[in-house]
Amino acid sequence: MNENEKIFFDNSNVLEIHYWLKNNSHKMDALIENRCEHEVLYLIKEIAKIYSLNILIETEPTAEGGLRKWFTIVSKEENKKGTITTTIIVALITVLLTTPIAKVTEKLIDKLFEDTEMNDMKKEKLKLEIDKLKEEAVKRNSKIESNNIIKKRKSNFYESLEGYPEIEKVSFIATSEDKENSFSEKTVFKNEFKNFILVTDDLSPIEIEFANIEIISPVLKKGKYKWMGYFSGEPIIFSMQSTEFKTIVQNGDIEFKNGSSINCFLKKKRQIDNEGVEKIIGYEVVRVNHYFENEKPIETKEGKKHRQTKEAQKNQINLLDDLGLAINEK
Repeated sequence: MNENEKIFFDNSNVLEIHYWLKNNSHKMDALIENRCEHEVLYLIKEIAKIYSLNILIETEPTAEGGLRKWFTIVSKEENKKGTITTTIIVALITVLLTTPIAKVTEKLIDKLFEDTEMNDMKKEKLKLEIDKLKEEAVKRNSKIESNNIIKKRKSNFYESLEGYPEIEKVSFIATSEDKENSFSEKTVFKNEFKNFILVTDDLSPIEIEFANIEIISPVLKKGKYKWMGYFSGEPIIFSMQSTEFKTIVQNGDIEFKNGSSINCFLKKKRQIDNEGVEKIIGYEVVRVNHYFENEKPIETKEGKKHRQTKEAQKNQINLLDDLGLAINEK
C-alpha cells in the first residue's frame, strides 16, 4: 500500500453534506439548515458514544454548488484506534443517512465501497485496512441497529427536508480533510425522503406475564377510569383491560383494603420523544392471574385458563422431546 492509498483510506474523517436546491440556488432557509445539521451532529455524537470515542466536530464555511457543508471528525485520542474509528464513524453516518429504515448489517463497510471508483487491485491492497473497519463495525452493530436515538435523529433530518419546497435532493460524501480523496457521492432524492421517516414514535410494549401490583385506588364503578397502584416500588396509573376482573370488582365480590394486590399480565406502553429518548407513556393490565385475600392467592377464571393452556403447551413440547429421544435411541 503506497502513501497515497493509505491517506485515501485512513484520513476519510470528513462528512460532506450537499443540499441540492431548485434553480441551482445557493441559498437555503437558515432554520431548516440549522435543524438538519443539529440532527446530524447529534447522530455523530451518538455513534461516537457507541464506539467509546471522545471526538471534536469541526465545521467549515458553506460552499456553492447547491449548498455544501463539511464536518470534520477529530479524535482526541492520539493513537491508531482513533484514526480507524473516526473513519468508521464517517462511514457509518454516510451509510445510515442513505439507507432507508431497514437495519444496518455486517455488510456496512462493503456498502460504502460498492459504488467507489476504485479498481479491484486497489481494493485488494486496502483489504487489511477494510477488514479492520469491518471488525470494529460488527462489534457494535447490534447497538446501532437497536438505537432509537439514531433512528429518530435520522428521521428528524429527513422530515425537516421533506417539508422544504426548495430542496430537490441531498447527498453525502466521506472524504479527507484536503478534499483530495473521496468516496463516491451517495444521493437521496426528495421522493425517497419518506422512506427515512419513522411512521410512528410508538415502540413495541414491554410485556410482563406475572407482575405484582399493590392496589392504591381501585375503580369500583363502570367507566373508563384509571386505577392507581404500586409496581416495582413506584406509583403507577394504569387501565384495567380485564373485563372479568372489572365485573368481579363492580359486583362487590372483592374487598379492597390496605395492602391488597393482584398478580397480572402487564403491558408497559413506550414511545420515543423528539430526541429519540424512550419514555413510558402508560400501563395496561391485560389479564389478572390472581388476587390476594388475607395474603392467600385467589385464581381468576382467566388466570386458570391461561395457566392450563401454558401447561398443555409445555406437556406437548415435553412429549415431542421424549418421542425424539426415543427415535434417536433406536
